[in-house]
Amino acid sequence: MNAICVLRNDKESFGKIKFSQEKDGAPTTLTVELENGALTEGHHGFHVHQFGDNTNGCISAGPHFNPFKKTHGGPTDEVRHVGDLGNVAVDGAGKCTTVITDPQVSLFGANSVIGRTMVLHAGVDDLGKGGNDESLKTGNAGGRVACGIIGFCS
Repeated sequence: MNAICVLRNDKESFGKIKFSQEKDGAPTTLTVELENGALTEGHHGFHVHQFGDNTNGCISAGPHFNPFKKTHGGPTDEVRHVGDLGNVAVDGAGKCTTVITDPQVSLFGANSVIGRTMVLHAGVDDLGKGGNDESLKTGNAGGRVACGIIGFCS
């Protein structure tokens, strides 16, 4: 199964994420292609959020997708939100091309990410290791730079 998400804010497009999962229970591959010169160089938090709602900008997407009610963590941590994908690295030209393979993100079943929102954050995700309550909720990743609803595609 395949899905796609176009990241944008109210002014401009930032790029796209392609999702691919061979079958239920298999890892999902995310191919990330960001290409907006307005993106600052460095690492940016990258998460699936609960709601597929952008009516009030990216804030309408709600919290990280967390169907198992765990605290925030890194993508390789046992204790993490399903939506915790860590950080993506943006170069000096505002570009990021990377592939993420994740065993918890799924395009199938009750906990599918299809219809939810991907969010690119302004700051670095501390992966739940920041030593404060906010770290265990959001990774202290900062504001929401761009977002997009994950949609099914053939």
